[in-house]
Amino acid sequence: MTFLSLRWFGLVAAGMLLAVAAATPGAAMPRAVTAATATATATAASGEHAPLASPLTPMRLVSPAVLPAQPWLPGHRGIDLAAAPGDNVTSPGPGIITFAGVVVDRPVVTVTHDDGLRSSLEPVTATVALGDAVSAGSSVGVVADSPSHCEPDTCVHWGVRDGDTYLDPLDLLAGFGPVILLEVE
Repeated sequence: MTFLSLRWFGLVAAGMLLAVAAATPGAAMPRAVTAATATATATAASGEHAPLASPLTPMRLVSPAVLPAQPWLPGHRGIDLAAAPGDNVTSPGPGIITFAGVVVDRPVVTVTHDDGLRSSLEPVTATVALGDAVSAGSSVGVVADSPSHCEPDTCVHWGVRDGDTYLDPLDLLAGFGPVILLEVE
């Protein structure tokens, strides 16, 4: 039995919408990809977590998450968003800065959201300090001019964890909702 993910159709449609909005002077960005769309009181489509917003505006997906079936298996535990050094990076949701430092050779900022989820963003040079409270859409740093796993291009890797379990950030974005799989015969 094989399955076809509607996520790819959604990503293509979202990418086309972003391209049209970006190319149209004065056009408003779609609600789902602006940093100000997450609210602490809103409920995600799953009902478990408040929706998050993209840490970069406009949101341009470079690489989707490929979450492994088991924690020890290989995969891509987050998404990569196109960025340029110096771009502003914002908090995907309200929370507290629980890490702002260097991991191996990359600067990382981690926000622990009000509902317990943790968003990690890298390579991001923090403009906030450990323990700072942040709101959805508030600046947490800038894209660092340092190594990126998207080399030779620059990107921001956005990973989201619930405890030790990685989640796909696309499933948590306001306006996108969870991925639905359809059976293909």
